[in-house]
Amino acid sequence: MKANGTFTVKKWDEETYKEVSSEMKMTKASVEYVFEGEADGIASVEYLMFYKYFDPNDQHKSSAIFVGLFMFSGKLSGKEGSFVMEENGIFENGAVSSTFRIINGSGLGELKQISGTGHYLANQDGSRFEFDYNL
Repeated sequence: MKANGTFTVKKWDEETYKEVSSEMKMTKASVEYVFEGEADGIASVEYLMFYKYFDPNDQHKSSAIFVGLFMFSGKLSGKEGSFVMEENGIFENGAVSSTFRIINGSGLGELKQISGTGHYLANQDGSRFEFDYNL
């Protein structure tokens, strides 16, 4: 099965925990997204990020890689529940590209047996996601 849609950032709290150099750093971000479309709900994410290059004057010129644990709660194609995903992504040239894998055994409610993968892209044209999943 497939699910597509859009998402927006509801909250983004990011803190540096390690200055590597004047242009490199490591951060932790607590983020909440609102999903709309065939996945409709809220996602809470904890990211660990490594900025290969950080521009404090224009963050869109920065370059980073990140990993995260992502919990979605809401409806997926009309079925209500929640699940956790493992995420890996890249931020470069003002755009984010990410892939994720639903962690087997993490589903609750009508999504209890869910498994699958997905990806998203966020850039100046908007933020879109796609899930490939089984229930």
